[in-house]
Amino acid sequence: MAIYPKLILDALSKVRYPGNGKDLVSAGMIEDDIRIDGNKVTFSIVFDRTNDPFMKSVVKAAETAILTYVGEEVDIKGNINVKSKQQQRPQPEKLLPQVKNIIAVSSGKGGVGKSTVAANLAVALARQGYKVGLLDADIFGPSVPKMFGEEEARPYAENIDGRDMIIPVEKYGVKILSIGFFVDKDNAVVWRGGMASNALKQLISDAAWGELDYFVLDLPPGTSDIHLTLVQTLAITGAIVVTTPQEVALADARKGIDMFSNDKVNVPVLGLVENMAWFTPAELPGNRYYIFGKEGGKKLAEQLEIPLLGQIPVVQSICEGGDNGLPVALNPDTATGMAFAELARKVVLSVDRRNETLPPTDKVKVAR
Repeated sequence: MAIYPKLILDALSKVRYPGNGKDLVSAGMIEDDIRIDGNKVTFSIVFDRTNDPFMKSVVKAAETAILTYVGEEVDIKGNINVKSKQQQRPQPEKLLPQVKNIIAVSSGKGGVGKSTVAANLAVALARQGYKVGLLDADIFGPSVPKMFGEEEARPYAENIDGRDMIIPVEKYGVKILSIGFFVDKDNAVVWRGGMASNALKQLISDAAWGELDYFVLDLPPGTSDIHLTLVQTLAITGAIVVTTPQEVALADARKGIDMFSNDKVNVPVLGLVENMAWFTPAELPGNRYYIFGKEGGKKLAEQLEIPLLGQIPVVQSICEGGDNGLPVALNPDTATGMAFAELARKVVLSVDRRNETLPPTDKVKVAR
């Protein structure tokens, strides 16, 4: 059967946009870029906003309509691009204009090794040749200074283009900043939410991050003011959620994923990382002991239809590396080093796929 543009448009005229009840064609949402290569069909749907709440459902309905009215043999899944009219409007000056991708590393609960994953992901990306920054956004429990062996570091300010800018500490090829550099490491940070949010904004906007391929944000566990501050301050490229295989951790991971993917926030979830996936003793490197449950993170990723970016084993060197300021990702010949190198590779692929198929994320406006 021959496929031609009119067949595609006729099928798309059966799909209605929930926001106004009009079909996609008469509403002018189908861009004049339909391409047909054998059975492969590509085109773009234009939405008013980058964070349109109906974006995912409309794309899925368009795929279904083409398979139903044109033919089941049409290769359309994943070939529909989404664009936004906001992209065509003059944009205000972008915060961190030299940063290409911003990745939030989050977890539904504490104790799952989120900071370990964020730190080692940053190091692994740097080892693969990328320019990387790491912001410790856990204001009340900063751990990045210790994990990089820089607890005594005190970043200084430098006048750049008339502004006093904080110069991030650089270690293992990663630019890092943390509130831990500016407070006594033995004293608790007892601040109200507004103070913590303002401090975080300053670490973002008043720091000379420079040109970065990946800016990794180590978020605090759960959902809080800090998370809202970040999505309102930065256009986050995507989020990574860290969990362990335990049911209690998986339940909270679901909430963390929902926080980013719900219609009000709408930050793409790049995938899930299952940390502490199994225990491997140093003297028996070929053995795996599933002390926290087996493949709970993998099953959750399948249920929610998001990528499983990595399964990180528990080995003694991870704890020792974090305590000694030597992230295990520095040694790619170990099992954990290889796991983090593979995680970095999959994150790069996931970010590239996200950037090819979705418009740039917009800062979120969340009602107080």
